[in-house]
Amino acid sequence: MLFNSYEFIFLFLPVTLVIYFLLNKIRLTVASNAWLLFASLVFYSWWNVKYLPLILVSILFNYTIGYLLVEHGSIKKQTISKKGIFFFGLIGNLAFLGYFKYMDFFIGNLNTLFSADLPLLQIVLPLGISFFTITQIAFLVDCYEGLVEDRRLLSYSLFVTFFPHLLAGPILHHKEMMPQFEAVRNKVLNYKNLSLGLFLFFVGLFKKVIIADELSRSVKLGFDSAASLNMVEAWVTSLSYTLQLYFDFSGYSDMAVGVGLLFNIVLPINFNSPYKATNIIDFWKRWHMSLTTFITTYLYAPIVRSFRKITFAKSMLATFLAMFIAGIWHGAGWTFVIWGALHGGALVVNHLWKRRKLKLPPLLGWLITFNFVNAGFVFFRAKSVGDAVNVLRGMVGVNGVLPRTIAKFTFSELGHGNFWKLLLANLKTNDKAIWMLIVILVFTLTCKNSIELEQSFKPSWKTLVFLVAISLYTLSNMNKVSEFLYFRF
Repeated sequence: MLFNSYEFIFLFLPVTLVIYFLLNKIRLTVASNAWLLFASLVFYSWWNVKYLPLILVSILFNYTIGYLLVEHGSIKKQTISKKGIFFFGLIGNLAFLGYFKYMDFFIGNLNTLFSADLPLLQIVLPLGISFFTITQIAFLVDCYEGLVEDRRLLSYSLFVTFFPHLLAGPILHHKEMMPQFEAVRNKVLNYKNLSLGLFLFFVGLFKKVIIADELSRSVKLGFDSAASLNMVEAWVTSLSYTLQLYFDFSGYSDMAVGVGLLFNIVLPINFNSPYKATNIIDFWKRWHMSLTTFITTYLYAPIVRSFRKITFAKSMLATFLAMFIAGIWHGAGWTFVIWGALHGGALVVNHLWKRRKLKLPPLLGWLITFNFVNAGFVFFRAKSVGDAVNVLRGMVGVNGVLPRTIAKFTFSELGHGNFWKLLLANLKTNDKAIWMLIVILVFTLTCKNSIELEQSFKPSWKTLVFLVAISLYTLSNMNKVSEFLYFRF
């Protein structure tokens, strides 16, 4: 089920919300959590019910492994060590994720490398598998290290499946989430949370439907004709995707946080104006913040601890490897491998720069960072490395700066406002797309983000009018089904 669908907004969400608080009002708190779990499983199954057993098996497997890890010391006769149980659980999760997400990629590379003709399995990626798998891996790590307190199956299942975050994050931590499902104060309808939740939800919906989906047209047109893009077209294509991805994913995150608040559940903030970052370290403190926390805690830190002696060089190696793995986590393709390596390398360079106490003017730092991120996202979007290279070649003018058809006009003919008309007439886009791109870029770099809007939020007539206006405008433009980009990762 999609957040940006009428059945979610006008049926699923209100029914789930009303029954949840009715059950709590008559003090059936366990039943209310069970209802929320059931609703979350219905939400997940809406797309394809055949994948429901997969997430249920994953939950039961990880809960069992977690239980064995936590209770290991209290069981007298042990045939398997605690470390053995942990690695069994870790390998099980990685095998589960590897089969569904990477098996065809692995077979395809085997065919290329050895000139084989092994048939691809044509596996359809279950929605949310990357998110609910790494969430549970983190749970097992904490069980192994003795950091887990709440071990109730219902709370755990709800933590994994809670529908606002299930398909595309934010990535949750059990210590932050499981107590919230049991807290008595969260069982009473909170009108402040209700108003703030609706506000964030419709701000996120506006980002997705009005901004991201509109930019998608220029993105598709550009990447579908990557080999022939001139410089202007290539930059329109890359910038459109960079902004589309941000507004699509941050829009989802805003909606997730908003829906969570309706149930008095606080989800972590995922974005903080990442395109205002003046270096790549700053960017990763602002972009997909829950992933950055996961990478730091469960990838970078264990790699560093594996070294006998920690040095700056080894910490930089850990930084690169962590981002390299994060790139692979995003998708089964060499484009994601390259994207992860690029960001890993950039973080190392940034740390070296800071170590030498070198400084850049903020504007120059922003310009370098934004253009690096923009170029990196070309690999994130392209269907192949070749397509990504073609777009990048276009961005540096290999196919010309302007459409070749403009070259036949004289300087005088291009004057008097004709240049802009001729440019738009010969580009693989339209004037609306270009003007929208410019306006959105300025808006992104100058306006308040969702965190700032949330902090300054006060229920008032002005806020109500704003909320009604953007919600009605957005709902009237939901004329087609549009998935969120991060569903594919």
